[in-house]
Amino acid sequence: MMRHELLEHAFVEHIPEKVKPGILYVSMEYGTAAHSCCCGCGEEIVTPFTPTDWKMIFDGETVSLNPSIGNWTLDCRSHYVIKRGRVIEAGPWTDEQVAAERLRDRKVKSRHYAQQPEVRKAPGHALDLEHETEAKSIWQRIWHFIR
Repeated sequence: MMRHELLEHAFVEHIPEKVKPGILYVSMEYGTAAHSCCCGCGEEIVTPFTPTDWKMIFDGETVSLNPSIGNWTLDCRSHYVIKRGRVIEAGPWTDEQVAAERLRDRKVKSRHYAQQPEVRKAPGHALDLEHETEAKSIWQRIWHFIR
């Protein structure tokens, strides 16, 4: 049973050093949220917003996080969803389910970050495109040109 069934949200720049139970702190500047574990164990839970981690939805009144929060490395092993400020307890997972999810997560991250385009610096930056192309082979420059 979850000790906290509702979470208030607080949009902050920095997550406080000590998070208060029952509050979901959301930092858009740092793309993350944090809260005290909803089971009541007192552990701080951090959920980064990235294309391969959590997504946050603010509907103007409430906050939702997706996917679920699975605290598999904590003693409590709590598992819940935060939907429109409500904490919905989810079923426990076996060690095999946790291992399968961790493997899936590694694969998703690997695929996503392998597909990211090269970062190009603004013209005039010390590592601008002109300097980058000088270090590339002739074939890399031709390939870059025809793309």
